[in-house]
Amino acid sequence: MVAALVAGTLFTKQLLWTPISVINMTDIVTNQFKMSNAAFVGTDKNGEPFKLRAQTGYQEYDNPDVVFMGGVSGTISRVYGGARIIDNIVANKGQYNRKNKTISLTGNVRVDSSNGDKLRTDELVIKL
Repeated sequence: MVAALVAGTLFTKQLLWTPISVINMTDIVTNQFKMSNAAFVGTDKNGEPFKLRAQTGYQEYDNPDVVFMGGVSGTISRVYGGARIIDNIVANKGQYNRKNKTISLTGNVRVDSSNGDKLRTDELVIKL
């Protein structure tokens, strides 16, 4: 009797099936860890603070130590010649590697420092 009730419900309801060939597993895995308006805050090896913001960001499933970012901005504090300098940074894209403690910036990279220094480049790697 129970088997007839279970079988009856399976045969009377329409099931919606999606063929496996239609599912793009690469897209699902790649976009699994998406972020928007993400902020990363920490200190470098000298104990100086940094703040990093990204309009968009994502992590790859098989590379969790790297955060890929778009629309990057932030500040890095450093001491040079006894004076504290704040660097304001903007870039089109970036990669924050938490394991290697590096920030790799690409695309229209601009650095404006509180001491008046300015830097314009296509690529910049910052070791924290």
